[in-house]
Amino acid sequence: MTPERYQKFQQVLNRRQLDLTVITEDVHKPHNFSAIIRTCDAVGVFAIHAVNSRSSMPIYNQVAKGSEKWVACHTHTNIESAVSDLHQQGLKVYAAHLSKQALDYRMIDYTKPTAILLGAEKSGVTQKAADLVDGHIIIPMLGMVQSLNVSVAAAVILFEAQRQRLAAGLYERVHLAPDIYEQMMFEWSYPEVAASYRQQEKPYPRLGTKGEIIIS
Repeated sequence: MTPERYQKFQQVLNRRQLDLTVITEDVHKPHNFSAIIRTCDAVGVFAIHAVNSRSSMPIYNQVAKGSEKWVACHTHTNIESAVSDLHQQGLKVYAAHLSKQALDYRMIDYTKPTAILLGAEKSGVTQKAADLVDGHIIIPMLGMVQSLNVSVAAAVILFEAQRQRLAAGLYERVHLAPDIYEQMMFEWSYPEVAASYRQQEKPYPRLGTKGEIIIS
């Protein structure tokens, strides 16, 4: 661990947004799932949520470029539990879904606690999911196609959220609780050592100002 890399980890964690997330519903293609994770990392999303009722979780591929190491993924057995969990955390959930009440995605205030629900590649979000959320959003299409690839849609919406949050100064303060911050710093800095400590059910040691392990 070099001081420069440790400082980079600090800069990234300082900007992680706890109340901005994504739910994927049966997004089963590894290429798309990996691209969504990569975008989440790029805009500072701390964790995403995945529901896969039709198959197992997609396997990360090269598109992620290692981003899966920096974005936690919480899995859910069904869409009801995923949406309920986020509602209990105080987030509003908006589905990318074409309906009569759907709003232009730019009309949403993403500075508020927000989750974006994205559906399967061909069929989109299920009607059950559409009925559970707080609202529907669309990306206006001016050409012949009616929708974007799911990973592209995720990027378009998330970077609008980033734009709004940057303007509101939400990336200028740390959102993580101190204990979670220290935990993530250790796991990012020393993943193999962290795995060993977890296996032994021992607490992580402290890190010094330059990222060195302090054994007391």
